[in-house]
Amino acid sequence: MGDLMRWLPAVLLALSFQPALAQFDKSAWPAHTATPLLEVVDMQGKVWSKADLLGHTVVLNFWATWCAPCKEELPTLQTLHDISDSSTLVLSVNVREPALRVARYVQATGLTFPVMLDPKGDLAKRWGVTVFPTTVLIGPDGQARWRVMGDVDWSGREAQTWLTQLAQVPRLQAPASVPKR
Repeated sequence: MGDLMRWLPAVLLALSFQPALAQFDKSAWPAHTATPLLEVVDMQGKVWSKADLLGHTVVLNFWATWCAPCKEELPTLQTLHDISDSSTLVLSVNVREPALRVARYVQATGLTFPVMLDPKGDLAKRWGVTVFPTTVLIGPDGQARWRVMGDVDWSGREAQTWLTQLAQVPRLQAPASVPKR
């Protein structure tokens, strides 16, 4: 017991310098559940719809400024946005916060990917979001494939593997519009 007590402080000190591990739960999108509609305006005024997602691998993140894990995850989403080509879209939805607060946070943190507002939480509810952060991974066919609850290092190897797998889903193109008669 004496040896244990002598080494315990050193072991605890060493463990305190280990990087924090992301805590998340990745699960398949529920079978036979359609991907919810996405009709929302981002902070730049662009209207996003499900058709905008077709042909892209999409990382759709739901977050809030008061959420500490969200604050840790957002910079990794920014890195993903910065290193991705045009086939990958990083989109985020801020839930139930005033636009001014979100705008200040986005400016202060230098986020450049599209940020959408969900002031009443309706979009989050439609997408089954109950935990922050939650990220939905959508294939190029426009179908939600996975839901990830908790913070993830989106610039890390594991997330890159998920996105590579997701990109293998056959791509669909938005249907051509039918001319009006």
